[in-house]
Amino acid sequence: MAIVELHQVRKAYDTKIAVENLSFRIEPGSMFGLLGPNGSGKTSSIRMMIGITVPDSGSVELFDRPFNRKDLHRVGYLPEERGLYKKMKVIDQLSFLGQLHGLDAATATKRAHVWCERMEITEAIPKKTEELSKGMQQKIQFIAALLHEPELVIMDEPFSGLDPVNATLLMDTLVDLRKQGRTVLFSTHRMDQVEKLCDAICLIHRGRLVLSGGMQEIKSRYPKNRVQMVFEGDASFLNNPSVESAKNYNGMAEIKLRDGANAQPLLAEAVAKARITRFEVMEPTLEEIFIETVGDRVDA
Repeated sequence: MAIVELHQVRKAYDTKIAVENLSFRIEPGSMFGLLGPNGSGKTSSIRMMIGITVPDSGSVELFDRPFNRKDLHRVGYLPEERGLYKKMKVIDQLSFLGQLHGLDAATATKRAHVWCERMEITEAIPKKTEELSKGMQQKIQFIAALLHEPELVIMDEPFSGLDPVNATLLMDTLVDLRKQGRTVLFSTHRMDQVEKLCDAICLIHRGRLVLSGGMQEIKSRYPKNRVQMVFEGDASFLNNPSVESAKNYNGMAEIKLRDGANAQPLLAEAVAKARITRFEVMEPTLEEIFIETVGDRVDA
């Protein structure tokens, strides 16, 4: 059973193709990352999943059956653009939005208080939305998407406007939701967050799928030819013949080895010339995979 499945979905606006023959599926209880540069079709894809727009061709399934608006009460959605009422108090707004999802007023208000405490914004409860920072408003929308305890949580750029502390708070909450058996889909430009959180990803570029699969499986396709090194002293070892490219950030080096190169000669030279406090050979990060995959298609 798939919680979400898109099959050969296409969407065009006038002469611009937003999504072209896109297919992927999201398994129950998983964290799924929808990735791509600006204008790649991420938001268009999400809108088709929840019926805001209709595909020109192809099909969308939710909860293992063709899209049906009656199933939307099982979905929580956080849009990229904020859609809160500026003059409305936070608690009234959350209660109202909860009631739109079928909760009674008392339950919606009670859950809103619990969530505001969990998201560390109790001081915002009596305030109007326009009095809050962008980060606070993002948290309010985050709460609104979860009040009715949806089975599927869809979040379009959920970390937008958040500082590192609050982004971590949201990340921890998403992990808790997955532990509870909820399915989470989110789009973001933050590759480090995707790498930490997601079980599977779909990378799209100019509306087309360019990379998809399980996170570990995708990373296993790439050789362990990256080295991260922290050192003090002479950096001339970065000119070793085994090094294809290197970036030195004041003693923290990110190195890409040549195809087939062994890291041991590099380590030996580095130890001879500098004090090494970290030397780790690894596969490329998701950000490097993202840049390499999309960069290959810039002129495509």
